[in-house]
Amino acid sequence: MRLENTFIGADGVGEKTERRLWRQGVTRWAEFDRSVLGGKRGRNVEQFVATARERLADDDAAYFDATLPSGERWRLYENFAETTTFFDIETTGLDQERDRVTTVTFHRDGDTTTLVRGDDLTAGAIREQFRESDLIATFNGKRFDVPFLETSFDLSVDVPHLDLMYTCRKLGLSGGLKEIETELGLDRDRPDLSGRDAVRLWREHEQGRDGALDTLVEYNREDTENLRRVVERVTDDLHEQVFEQARRGED
Repeated sequence: MRLENTFIGADGVGEKTERRLWRQGVTRWAEFDRSVLGGKRGRNVEQFVATARERLADDDAAYFDATLPSGERWRLYENFAETTTFFDIETTGLDQERDRVTTVTFHRDGDTTTLVRGDDLTAGAIREQFRESDLIATFNGKRFDVPFLETSFDLSVDVPHLDLMYTCRKLGLSGGLKEIETELGLDRDRPDLSGRDAVRLWREHEQGRDGALDTLVEYNREDTENLRRVVERVTDDLHEQVFEQARRGED
């Protein structure tokens, strides 16, 4: 699904009207003509398409993030795949006021960077990673990763955000990231590790145990890189689902 397939950003246009347009063969902005809808909604779609074309040409992901319903942010991914940053944090616990961030991994356009506490994990380094991003993708990052970073490093993460936990629910996929990976048939090199192990590994690193930090970083990186595999699978499946519903005449 590309943004060019999307009409629900127009005032007064919901999924029902969008699917009716698709069934009529109007599946892309270039195919829209006001006569297909007519009246106020037709004018609204015409204005939306004109504005959206300009904003997309300027790579303005924030416009679409603000315009589309929150449950449809997955539609941004294909257009902004190369500038999407998948990220994940590891911490010493769940309390953002008391616990500390230990590692943060960013995966974007095939490159993976891990910042480590006591080495290169700084507010400036985090800001630099987000500065190069049009879209960020996490799993449960809205409730955990982003507020934890903002509290711990006194920064604001103001980038359009695709939280895969909610996107997966649209396909009936629930549970944690690893459970969803298993259901999608995605394998891991280290399936035996969990978030509790990440806490333990950091403590062992602080105690000087050889290899503990390397294992923690490997785990954090695998979490982040698997986010890309999940989002690609899920957005493909959602694309097929919404167009199939339109073909069957479902609203």
